[in-house]
Amino acid sequence: MKRHRSGQVIVLVAIAGMVVAAAASGAAVEGYSHGRHPLAWLGAVQLGTAGTLFGVFGFLLPGLAAAWIAWGLRAALPAGSGWIAGIGAQLALLAALAFAAQGLLPLDLENADGGAGRGHAAAWLGWALAFPLGGLALAAGLRDSNGGRRLAGWSLLAGALVLAGCFLVGGWIGAALAQRLAIAAWLGWSLAAARALSHGAA
Repeated sequence: MKRHRSGQVIVLVAIAGMVVAAAASGAAVEGYSHGRHPLAWLGAVQLGTAGTLFGVFGFLLPGLAAAWIAWGLRAALPAGSGWIAGIGAQLALLAALAFAAQGLLPLDLENADGGAGRGHAAAWLGWALAFPLGGLALAAGLRDSNGGRRLAGWSLLAGALVLAGCFLVGGWIGAALAQRLAIAAWLGWSLAAARALSHGAA
């Protein structure tokens, strides 16, 4: 089942919006460093309207764009991919919705472990766990299917990078850069999945 090329455009626009929002918001917040601080700080409740806008462009819209792609992927899995690929697509959808939820649950810099801050952390953890599992399931389910091998490879690579960025390499390259590595890998997978849908390869 083919997906219209608009999927690629939607993901690219979401990525561009996130990058511009991160650059603009980071420059506007005194003392903020992309090399040392998490993106969630730019959407903190203490920043008011500016924080809300970053939440929309930095988390909500990219998450919804990825969710739209994952939803289409569920219905377009090639014949022979098996039930495990369907589970992988479902987990990818769940991960995208969890990422989007971070924009609706802004971080509270004065109470990071309670209230909305706890919700933000739970949404981040949901994304960080669901997508690697989904990527592994998609890789396993698509590796022997006609037209799905390339997406299988992207799914395995992106899942591994998200897992590494969220849990494994923060002590080596710093938590802020590790987080950005994970997000970049996930957005790259979303674009690869959109391309696969547009070419009927999934």
